[in-house]
Amino acid sequence: MRDTGTPNLQKAHLLLSEAEALNPGPWVAHSRVTAEAAQALAAHLPGLEPEVAYILGLLHDIGRRAGVTGMRHVLDGYNFLHEQGLELAARICITHSFPLQDVREGFGEWDCSPEELAFVERFLAQIEYDGYDRLIQLCDACCLPSGCCLIEKRLVDVALRYGPNAYTVPKWRAVLALQRDFEQAMGRSIYAVLPGVVENTFGPGF
Repeated sequence: MRDTGTPNLQKAHLLLSEAEALNPGPWVAHSRVTAEAAQALAAHLPGLEPEVAYILGLLHDIGRRAGVTGMRHVLDGYNFLHEQGLELAARICITHSFPLQDVREGFGEWDCSPEELAFVERFLAQIEYDGYDRLIQLCDACCLPSGCCLIEKRLVDVALRYGPNAYTVPKWRAVLALQRDFEQAMGRSIYAVLPGVVENTFGPGF
């Protein structure tokens, strides 16, 4: 593969496996489902490479390798991949959580230093999102560890676990706007492409 700022597929799987050994949990299955969703959607989106999208989805939560943390996982992931020169994958570790490009929309505790939080804030303020940033934001918002689901189910799942804040509704609106934008670009519903949505949203026997 050409230099995309991501590891190759074999290396990406190895990094996730190593991270799982360090900190096992449902985040690993969520990462794999996000990767599959990103690959499936990218296949219908000009300008996005399905394999790159898969790798970015696989590694978007790699910061959780450092242990059970709150929002600092975005910074831990960025630092881990940045140190290896994997700049696009590192960037996605931060951007996947912030469709509004605002640190205040994060779910969970900012368990990092004021200086680290200021870095994330500057990082978000200085970049312009591209198709991969937006794609992983969308896929992160429609993927449970058990598989793809309706966006609304995933959004409520996160809100129930972390609690709402003043940015919850604006963030939900931003995610639903992403869905509309991608569906317009694809000429079809994202749910026509994503696998297992009915089963994972409504349960067996629906």
